[in-house]
Amino acid sequence: MEKHSDDLFAQSSPFSILVTGATGFIGSRLISMLSESGYTVTGLSRKKLADAKNVRYVQADVFDVVQLTNALKGIEVAYYLLHSMEGSKSEWKEFASRERMQAQNFLKAATKSGVKRIIYLGGLVNDSLELSPHMRSRKEVGEILASGNIPVTELRASLIIGAQGGSYAMLRYLVERLRVMVCPSWVKSLAQPIAVDDVICYLAECLKKPETMGKIFEIGGPDKMTYEELMRVYSAYLNKNLFVLQIPFLTARLSSYWVDLITPVKASLARPLIDSLVHDTVVTNDEITKTIPLRLKSVRESIDIATKEMMSSPPQSELKEEKTGFKINQKVIQTSIFALAVIGTSYYWLDDRPEVYMPLWLLGSFVWYVAILGAIIFIRNKARLGYLIAGVLSWVTLAFWLFDNFYVIFQTSLTANPPSELMTLRNFIGIATASITVVASHNLFHKVIDYQYKGRPI
Repeated sequence: MEKHSDDLFAQSSPFSILVTGATGFIGSRLISMLSESGYTVTGLSRKKLADAKNVRYVQADVFDVVQLTNALKGIEVAYYLLHSMEGSKSEWKEFASRERMQAQNFLKAATKSGVKRIIYLGGLVNDSLELSPHMRSRKEVGEILASGNIPVTELRASLIIGAQGGSYAMLRYLVERLRVMVCPSWVKSLAQPIAVDDVICYLAECLKKPETMGKIFEIGGPDKMTYEELMRVYSAYLNKNLFVLQIPFLTARLSSYWVDLITPVKASLARPLIDSLVHDTVVTNDEITKTIPLRLKSVRESIDIATKEMMSSPPQSELKEEKTGFKINQKVIQTSIFALAVIGTSYYWLDDRPEVYMPLWLLGSFVWYVAILGAIIFIRNKARLGYLIAGVLSWVTLAFWLFDNFYVIFQTSLTANPPSELMTLRNFIGIATASITVVASHNLFHKVIDYQYKGRPI
């Protein structure tokens, strides 16, 4: 988007605009737009980054007020785009206190450094309802930043759809991997999804609009829909059929674990994303559309742009070095699971014991084959749930076949009559195969996230 020089915010000194979260989903895009429009921008990051055209990067930890104060020297306008949603389980439990500390430190450092304005991107909340911990924290951060003497512009957004975004990744993988969706009640909550490019435009345009200072604006796209409808729009975009089964008792926490097992989105990020969907998140005051008129993109347009961007330039991620590669383990587990299925069928064409045809044994076999089928489906989609099922299945199978051969050492059987010599040999082959499946499933369960990054295919 080209800008004429007289359209730009007048910078009194070079690099006087600072963007926090410089490498993040929103921050990196905002820096690109501002720098391409003719601004000189300072990017704040915990990492040491090389400068680029019209962009210089400063390294600082927001939990260190001294570092932060030095980084903010000479800054007139600061974009606050920080959050603490991701991280380890212990860190996530403390995300609200971490976000509170970050905001307090930033306000203190900005005040000391003479920052004249803060622009903050928060979440769309309904003040009349009891908020989830995540949405309450987003609101509190805005209140902390506004509690000082620096004017704050706060934009409150609903779901943001864009490549590399957590909301888009969760949507994409759930719909792509599941034809039948088991959903909690929050899928009926209304949202007003907005394209990430429109969010960036709002953030950039606020810079030139002094009348936005000290105000809170709600931003959302032109479409209001439930999350279920959003999933159906994406499934229609893929020309797929989607069947939704609603389970009211599935909580946000259980939903986040389900998302973690099906998609590359970790539970620590899925939890706050789902928390934000528990209540309706729609625009009730569209004052921003009068101050900053934009042609907002529809949900389908937003999905189309994000999908094409992800396909053309998937995000880069650092892969961990390892002794056994992911692809090798993937082939091993697929082969071993299939081998388990073949070995298991031998009960019905090699075994002469009548017990294998008893109702309880037949029921157990049916459940076992359903689990194998489920594992194969999810493993083909490289979902962690597939490796979890394969791991549990292989451990149970390993124990069962060990018990069936119990008589070899102790001259007594724990499962049925002692097997024949041929079935005993078959059990030992099955034990070896199940052991291989155990190791491969364990490796893959922990490695798969390193190979999938918010929509990046393996």
